[in-house]
Amino acid sequence: MQPEPRIAPSLLSADFARLADAAAAVPDADWLHVDVMDNHFVPNLTIGLPVVKALRAATDLPLDCHLMIDDPDRWAPPYAELARNVTVHVEAAADPAGLARDLRAAGSLAGLALKPGTPLEPYLEVLRGYDTLLVMTVEPGFGGQQFMAEMLPKVREARRRVETGHLTLAIEVDGGVTEQTIIAAAEAGADVFVSGSAVYSAADPDRAVRELRERARAAQD
Repeated sequence: MQPEPRIAPSLLSADFARLADAAAAVPDADWLHVDVMDNHFVPNLTIGLPVVKALRAATDLPLDCHLMIDDPDRWAPPYAELARNVTVHVEAAADPAGLARDLRAAGSLAGLALKPGTPLEPYLEVLRGYDTLLVMTVEPGFGGQQFMAEMLPKVREARRRVETGHLTLAIEVDGGVTEQTIIAAAEAGADVFVSGSAVYSAADPDRAVRELRERARAAQD
């Protein structure tokens, strides 16, 4: 049985001049997804630790920090003091197993992200030390991209590994998650859903969160 679906609205699709208001607009969210990009690991620059600290003071929602940055072994642990979950990219981490321990020691769950071109299988052993697997369903770096359905077999395999006891973690998808694509993602086995445009372009972002959760829950049944 899959866990209750969690919806994580992505602030990448919100107004960066009003991030506190964007957080307040989704009180029914499970996590608040914060994309940290350094213009090195991905070709985009967003926010860093000072803004995450300010956001932490402005909302009670659990923060889900997705670090699309070089050298996460060095820069990630301070985020773990502020967030419920901190996700790093396996493609950028020098010592992903050690980094997972550092994140947990600093106070957060540890998440490992895979870009679309990165296979799951080589990292099954290191994932034993993680709490969350983030399967990117777009190329990381920009919001508003189309959902890559070809990533769903990766989600299914991860769910199979969880159900057989080889892994114990949440399976998160990020990129192009809408009222339509969340159904396929949930059916494949995801249980945490990052959604930016579908939430923050809605007339009522909080209602959009609730509707996404209901669609995912129905797809899991």
